[in-house]
Amino acid sequence: MGLRKKNKTPPVFSHEFIIQNHADIVSCVAMVFLLGLMFEVTAKIAVSFVTLQYNVTLPETGEKVDQFILYHYGFKDLATVFFYMLVAIILHAILQEYVLDKINRRMHFSKTKHSKFNESGQLSAFYLASFVWGAFILASENYASNPTHLWESYPHTLMPFQMKFFYIAQLAYWFHALPELYFQKTRKEDIPRQLVYTSLYVFHIAGAYLLNLNRFGLVLLVLHYFVELLFHVSRLLYFSNEKNERGFTLWAFLFVVARLLTLSLSVLTFGFGLAGAQNQSLDLTAGNFNILAVRISALAAICLTQAYMMWKFINFQLKRWKEHAQIQAVKKKATNTKSKAAKKGENKANGVNGTVSFEDRDSPRAKKVKSS
Repeated sequence: MGLRKKNKTPPVFSHEFIIQNHADIVSCVAMVFLLGLMFEVTAKIAVSFVTLQYNVTLPETGEKVDQFILYHYGFKDLATVFFYMLVAIILHAILQEYVLDKINRRMHFSKTKHSKFNESGQLSAFYLASFVWGAFILASENYASNPTHLWESYPHTLMPFQMKFFYIAQLAYWFHALPELYFQKTRKEDIPRQLVYTSLYVFHIAGAYLLNLNRFGLVLLVLHYFVELLFHVSRLLYFSNEKNERGFTLWAFLFVVARLLTLSLSVLTFGFGLAGAQNQSLDLTAGNFNILAVRISALAAICLTQAYMMWKFINFQLKRWKEHAQIQAVKKKATNTKSKAAKKGENKANGVNGTVSFEDRDSPRAKKVKSS
């Protein structure tokens, strides 16, 4: 596909060869699954990778006689997640090659800024797409209009197409972030941080999906993605002009609000909504996980994650304030130095500091008497 320009041709199957050509290699693998749809022998296997599985056709309630299709989850979803993980790797390479790399060449960033700019550029595109997509589902399915929709009629084993595809795409994207650590030559000091937040995303998204809390998970993801989108856009603007810091102030306020809303919705859902439901027995066949142990575990996991995020947020703010204080101290020192230098120059001009005094300037020098 020629997604990347190659200046040199490294040895085949070497690390450098795979990194330079990983988008082309992954594209060929994805093409194999698409070509498999064209032949009857392989179509049944290829369909499991390309299309959503476990659909159920139900009659439309009310006056309409049409039928509509809903989905539940199963083991075949792993194959679908794998295929769309390949798609995410290809899209990542396209965005990197044709947008971010071109901007990087123009801006001449340092290595540290180059890495952070690429990260924010990729995540901004993902958060924007996910936020718009998630908000569209919330509006179309009317989940956000009433908080009781988050736990009403639990378990929510059946999902509309957009809901299931959204979760498949989310899992595929965050799984794709793991091989990208290798493909993008991520610095060793950045790997632990990226592994932590990628693991947290996979854990919470998969948890909401498998525990049939897809509505609740969707609301929290849309809320969280909006705040993260604001942060990474603010960081991109900051890299373009270091005077653009207003976005960070708005992000800091909304970050705290989002954490409070997340905790409030979690307590409301697990502590009141699901706790007051009639059916509170574990039933794996029906997909019902509404028991005390699961509710406490889910609520504890959310609370711990929010506490961890607030701890990172406070450290980030303290670091920013410390850097700002250091910059102000340097500016103040430079200003004082300039004022002292100006004062010193003024004094020199006025004959102070042991240079030419007023008396020395006006009195003529004593002439030497010549000896006869």
